[in-house]
Amino acid sequence: MKEDLKNNIEGQNGILTLDVFQKDNEIIIKSAIAGVSGKDLDISITNDTVSIKGTRKEEESEEAKNYFYQELNWGSFSRTVILPQEVDADQAKATLKNGVLTITLPKLSKVKPGP
Repeated sequence: MKEDLKNNIEGQNGILTLDVFQKDNEIIIKSAIAGVSGKDLDISITNDTVSIKGTRKEEESEEAKNYFYQELNWGSFSRTVILPQEVDADQAKATLKNGVLTITLPKLSKVKPGP
């Protein structure tokens, strides 16, 4: 199942890394998104997918920058996760604390049929 989950995670635009795991009655998605405020996030949840979109805004500066390293990602990002089991989208909860987004998705009793 771990490999199936890995194959069902698709990234677009900028990089958004995720942890997706389950407990007995829920699926949890976590992402470190430091520098992004809640107003710059759009989370869409259906019974079998979660989409996270947002914008990481760089602070504007008048002075020229002479970088030694430039590894931070700025701008738009998005990520869609196909869930291994149906969830109750209406009861999902999202929190953003200390730069970590946590989405808690209560499982429905049905398990998705395999291929």
